[in-house]
Amino acid sequence: MILPTIQPGDLKTHRAEPLGESTLQAAARIVEDVKQRGFAAVVEHSIRLGDTSGDEPLILDKNALEKAFLSLPESDRALLERTRDRIQNFALSQKKALSEIAVPVGGGRAGHEVIPVERAGCYAPGGRFPLPSSVLMTAVTARAAGVREVWVASPRPAPVTLAAAHVAGADALLAVGGAQAIAALAFGAGEVPACDAIVGPGNRWVTAAKQYVAGLVTIDMLAGPSELVVLADGNADPALVAADLLAQAEHDTDALPVLVSLDSTLPDRVRAELHRQLETLPTHATARESLSRGFALVEPDIHKACAIVEQIAPEHLQILLPDPGFAADHIRHAGALFLGPKSAEVLGDYGAGPNHVLPTSRGARSRAGLSIFTFLRIRTWMELDNPAEVARDAAALARLEGLEAHARAAEMRARQ
Repeated sequence: MILPTIQPGDLKTHRAEPLGESTLQAAARIVEDVKQRGFAAVVEHSIRLGDTSGDEPLILDKNALEKAFLSLPESDRALLERTRDRIQNFALSQKKALSEIAVPVGGGRAGHEVIPVERAGCYAPGGRFPLPSSVLMTAVTARAAGVREVWVASPRPAPVTLAAAHVAGADALLAVGGAQAIAALAFGAGEVPACDAIVGPGNRWVTAAKQYVAGLVTIDMLAGPSELVVLADGNADPALVAADLLAQAEHDTDALPVLVSLDSTLPDRVRAELHRQLETLPTHATARESLSRGFALVEPDIHKACAIVEQIAPEHLQILLPDPGFAADHIRHAGALFLGPKSAEVLGDYGAGPNHVLPTSRGARSRAGLSIFTFLRIRTWMELDNPAEVARDAAALARLEGLEAHARAAEMRARQ
């Protein structure tokens, strides 16, 4: 059955860990091999896993990316540029929300400055479909943050993927995927430099490798299967709800499409629309299996319905209610909100402005989606010219902790 209806008490049975131990161990072996043997290991694993035959170049420089861009029809080039501009404008506006500070402290001043990382590695999946949108979301955002050097990694890149890397201002593209790509970006391999931040969605091997190197570099998140919750009442258009759920379901068979309805008749009406729309959908097999893993849940009380959504903490939350702002105010845990029938989640996926790289598997409870903040560091500074009082307090506190050398170093400032 597609989109089966469950009870609120059954909700926990639909949540799964994003990674298994076997995946973590296999990814760790690949990462360690690349760490030890460098680019030769990258090539060997890429051939073994089908990313390359070994004959084509695995590193494409700026000239190659530009050539791919120029090979596209003018309409496609303009589309990539318009999408880049929207993502860039939103990211730059986020950056303007940050400011450096300088405040008086005891005996002088202190403050912070905002500094981007030096190098970023941006991963874009290359499975059944090319995903130039992920290249734009990651690399454009890194550039907007001020990152000096940006590398893209994507297996078997289509011309449009290479073109997106050019439009985003990437320095080069590594035509490799999986754990070996993450390892190359983390440790450096051949021409690929070691990066300070690695971002972007990927399959479980990519996610496992990102988890393994997370102590060495900054990562955005550990992404699991994509998720959409549609929160709707009886006035919602069932055809629109079905279209949004199908757009999520066609990602892959593990995607999680969910309907939380305030109206008991809406799930059946949506299921009828799902069956109708599936008949003409080219990706119907994938979508149908995903829908069988998803579910509908009926809760007529808006406060309880919001609590259910909070429990799921979805990657995407589409709110189809007469007053979407009410639900938005009562739901704190969701990766991104899409308010009202015209604010489709797919428009966020394809570059309306906010980023589409978002936390999954309840990750929204503890982290945000990708943004310029992922690539920025806050560095504090202090400049004191009369620290006597602070120094005396520091010495006293150091002695409370039994650290006499700390106390003496502080007292030397108190006497100056």
